[in-house]
Amino acid sequence: SGLSQEAGSVEQLSLHCAEGSLEWLYPTGALRLRLAPRLPPTSAAVKGGSPRHVTACIKPTGTFRGAQLYLEREGVLELLLPEAPRPRARCFSWLPQEKVALFLQATPHPDISRRIAAFRYELRGDWLARPALPAASLGAEGACRPCNDTEILMAICTSDFGECSPGLQRGNGPAGGTGSPDQAGPAWPGLHRELLIRTPLRCGVKPGPGTFLFTGWLHFGEAWLSCAPRYRDFQRIYEGAQRTRQNPCEFPVD
Repeated sequence: SGLSQEAGSVEQLSLHCAEGSLEWLYPTGALRLRLAPRLPPTSAAVKGGSPRHVTACIKPTGTFRGAQLYLEREGVLELLLPEAPRPRARCFSWLPQEKVALFLQATPHPDISRRIAAFRYELRGDWLARPALPAASLGAEGACRPCNDTEILMAICTSDFGECSPGLQRGNGPAGGTGSPDQAGPAWPGLHRELLIRTPLRCGVKPGPGTFLFTGWLHFGEAWLSCAPRYRDFQRIYEGAQRTRQNPCEFPVD
C-alpha cells in the first residue's frame, strides 16, 4: 500500500517468481521492481543449455489506475503502461546479462480516492526461440502460416500443453480454433482432458478429420495454439531428425 510510503520515495522490490501479480493500493511515490526470475525449465529439454533471451509479458487489470509503468533498461526509461491502459499484454525481451527493471511511478491526483495499480506478469526463458511470441503473434502476418519441420520439432520441446515434459496434447478434431484474438475456439479431446485452445480469427482454421499433435503456450491462463501437425507427419519428421541426430529433445513416439 502507498499509504505506508512517503511522497517521493522509491520502494525497491525483486520479482523472483516466473509468474505472479502485483497490486499497489493508493499509489504514492514509486516502486522499482527488479526482474530476477528463477526461470522454469522450459528450455532444459532443448539441447544448448541456458536461454539466450529472457522475455516478460505484463497484462494490466481493467481497473489499473493511479500510476504509470515504465521499462528501465540500462538506465533508460520506456513507457509500457500509461494510466488507465487497455487491458492487453505488453511483452519485451532482454539478454541475460542486461540489467532491467520495472519502474511503477504514481501519478499525482488532487484527491485521495481509492486507486489500484495492478497487473499480472510472466517471465520466461527462450520465448523468442519458439515459432512466434504468443502476444506478438496475434498481430504478425506469420502467425497463420504452417510450421516448417524445424519449428515443429522446437514446438514439441517447448510446448506448455500436457501433464509431462515435453508438454503437448494428442487428439482428434480440428487443427485449430475459430475464435477472434479475444475469443475461444472449440475444445478438442486430448488424451487425459479437454483442452480449450485459442487461435486468431483471421487464420480461418477449419475443422478436419484426423489425429493431430497440438502444441502451444499457456499465456496468462489461456492456451494459444502454436504448431498442430497431423500425428503421422510428426512421426515422419521426428524419426527423420532422429536418424540424422538433429532432434533438439527426446520424445517417445508411439
